[in-house]
Amino acid sequence: MTSFPELGAPSPIPWTNATTAWRALLALAVVFVMLATTGWTAVRGHKGNTDPRAASVSAWLHGSIGGRALPAPTSEPGVIARFFGSLSPAERDRLAERYPLVVGNLGGVPVELRYRANHDALEAARRTERRRTHDSGLTPAGRSEASRRMHRFESLLSDGRQILAFDPSGSGRVAEAIGDLDRAQRVSVVVPGVDTNVLTFEKTQRAYSAPVGMARSLYAAERSASPATKTAVIAWADYTSPAGVGMDAATGKLAAEGALRLRALVRALPGTSQVSLFCHSYGSVVCGVAARDLPGRVTDVAVAGSPGMRAEHASDLHTSARIWAMRDPGDWIQGVPHLEVGGLGHGADPVSSGFGARVLSAAGADGHAGYFQPGTTSLANFAGIGVGTPASVRCAGDGSGCRDDLDRAPDAPLV
Repeated sequence: MTSFPELGAPSPIPWTNATTAWRALLALAVVFVMLATTGWTAVRGHKGNTDPRAASVSAWLHGSIGGRALPAPTSEPGVIARFFGSLSPAERDRLAERYPLVVGNLGGVPVELRYRANHDALEAARRTERRRTHDSGLTPAGRSEASRRMHRFESLLSDGRQILAFDPSGSGRVAEAIGDLDRAQRVSVVVPGVDTNVLTFEKTQRAYSAPVGMARSLYAAERSASPATKTAVIAWADYTSPAGVGMDAATGKLAAEGALRLRALVRALPGTSQVSLFCHSYGSVVCGVAARDLPGRVTDVAVAGSPGMRAEHASDLHTSARIWAMRDPGDWIQGVPHLEVGGLGHGADPVSSGFGARVLSAAGADGHAGYFQPGTTSLANFAGIGVGTPASVRCAGDGSGCRDDLDRAPDAPLV
């Protein structure tokens, strides 16, 4: 088992030969440097002078409603749900209007109220960016970025969009729900990888390589696979992902922080729907770290193009969810060493026979960014898992081993 030092787990290192360890460490460093210097590194540049969500949280902590103190934003979803359930509709609306960046991101708040709060927060963020486009104190590049952010916020404000989380601070975080979360029987969560922020949340070109395109494609595939199943899909970019394939992408720090947020999301989902996680690239690291403390309603964790899950074996994830993995033969991620030394690297290859995941066909994916492309076997496999018919999936190779034991409830991964 590899280490999760950010979450306080034990960290035994399975290397007894110092020379071997240093050679592996050097190999990792060389590969990541090569990737970083051959076009895989992106630069994030938005640096605001204020943190609007922090300001909103501070105001919330000193606020009240009807003479009652407001609950801590870190409260469990059940506490938040009971508090909001005790308020009148007018009081709930008043809190959303006063503190949209708190209410819109607070697990336990009714999702429709979160959508309205985030709409207000997006309106305010759009006005801020519009002012910045005319700010003579900014460089031309700064004004250009402000324009891009303004247009992104306008897109997120489009009719019918259900923004479940939004934070404009820094590079921005956002999550969007597609479908009816309150009535869904099955909820799928798409967890993306590096260079995910508010500007890359959706794309016109190569749409299915961005979180929104991935989620919309999966939702359509699930509806096609099982029209009678009430489904919802969340495009979840509500964590700080690494900027490019550099040192942040080679370590687990951001994954550990993201894992805490992912667990909180799942705990706060309404109803009793079963949940599947679909984790791409560095998102699979987030899912691997999160796995051991996910609620039991998570039945499946599927990874694609994974650099590792911070584990040497699927059983090390300590989850009752089924673990699935796929990789296209042309995916560049296969060139990243699958090991972990002193916190660098993410452990064993999830598609390797020794890892113990159920290995799926990724036919048609065509590289690292194509797993959610309509018409691919990879997407059809995800949809089968998402709607709760995993026996319909196609396994990698000629075998059917990934479908073994699917006549029973989810249990420990195959070993």
